Amino acid sequence: MSQSRTPSPPSPPAPDRARVTANVVRGCLGNLVEWYDWFAYATFSIYFASVFFPEGNQTAQLLSTAVVFAVGFLMRPLGGWLLGAYADRFGRRRALTLSVTLMSAGSLTIALAPGHDTIGFWAPALLVLARLAQGLSVGGEFGSSASYLSEVAPPGKRGFYSSFQYVSIVLGQLAALLVAIVLQNVLTEDQLHGWGWRVPFVIGAVAGLVVMYLRRTMEESEHFEREQARKAAQAPDNRERKGLIALFAEYPRQLLAVFGLAIGGTVAFYTYTTYLQKYLVNTAGIPKSTVTVIGFAALFVYMLMQPFVGALSDRVGRRPVMFAFSGGCMLLTVPLMTLLGRTSSPLIAFLLMTFALTFVTGYSALAAIIKAEMFPTKVRALGVGLPHALVTATFGGLTEPIALGLKDAGHENLFFWYVTGCAGLTFLATLLVREPSRTSHLETVTAPSTPPRSAGTASRV
Repeated sequence: MSQSRTPSPPSPPAPDRARVTANVVRGCLGNLVEWYDWFAYATFSIYFASVFFPEGNQTAQLLSTAVVFAVGFLMRPLGGWLLGAYADRFGRRRALTLSVTLMSAGSLTIALAPGHDTIGFWAPALLVLARLAQGLSVGGEFGSSASYLSEVAPPGKRGFYSSFQYVSIVLGQLAALLVAIVLQNVLTEDQLHGWGWRVPFVIGAVAGLVVMYLRRTMEESEHFEREQARKAAQAPDNRERKGLIALFAEYPRQLLAVFGLAIGGTVAFYTYTTYLQKYLVNTAGIPKSTVTVIGFAALFVYMLMQPFVGALSDRVGRRPVMFAFSGGCMLLTVPLMTLLGRTSSPLIAFLLMTFALTFVTGYSALAAIIKAEMFPTKVRALGVGLPHALVTATFGGLTEPIALGLKDAGHENLFFWYVTGCAGLTFLATLLVREPSRTSHLETVTAPSTPPRSAGTASRV
């Protein structure tokens, strides 16, 4: 039985710059708060470990907090799935508001939770509960945020505006580090262990409430609203695939590409932003206080590079920039890490770290847009968020343990080749990316890998 073809809705008008900027800022502020809270836990766990776990060996206490931190990583795929599906069904604004609410609730729980001496077993239980909420939040944030930023940006500038997602991620990391530096210089060691560690979580909770209000007032993506109108106009008997079924059945090539892109980019990001600071202490022998300054300065420069590389991709395309990242990491990781391990000069360490992060920018500035452009609106948040969260929970979470394990076994250089191999997977995945027209609207840049079931399904998704 033939069905009438559902007409495609008209392309949305180009939004004015002020509206785009306002929506991007509100979207990125939530991302900043979420990543500030995420890194605040890692930064201040050394101070609150003894509060939530029984008196005993400090290493055992720190290990317990590290395990709880890992629980948050394991919740990311679930967050990528649940909040991604929620964003595709109910809207980007509602999903982003829910995401920052979960993060704020987790921070407030940690800030106010009594210690083990007061409530016994329930103290670590509350800590785990808070990290579960925060893991769901961070896991769901990436796909929803990437979708929203790519959808509110005008054609020809999607790379530029989407690059601010990683600006906010790095800024959150820097903010947590800055709060730590201030508190360490204002409070005594006893005060930090007694109550000072709660301050950053109070800051995160309050900031989250403010951003929750701002996100409730931001505009919904016009792409999502057009997708809702398209669904409403469909014939009643049109059975279109949805959610995970549509994702796996219609977009297997895109899913494979996102996995490959994320593996190399995630491992390189965690290697050069997080693990490298430990590497400079353990292998190069540079003092911890000096490494903190090196890391802060290099991350600040790295953050500033994101919009420039995003804008570059708008001019030359996504694939050349991604090839530059993956090819550069394949060629330079081994010599760069070797030089970093042998230097004792803080200036040289800073320059080498910044040079490495310049290549990583080729991934991070495009991480949102190159993935979002592969999927239609109906599965975009889920298609971006779920594979990214899975890769982050596995490859991202295992980056430091693999590096430290190989060092302990006396084969530290094998880790350099591991990073090189992961970058090679991203190089191969880039071959699967179809370069969209830089002036086209986001809806038209991709088509299902397999034809939809119904002949009545619109060709433009």
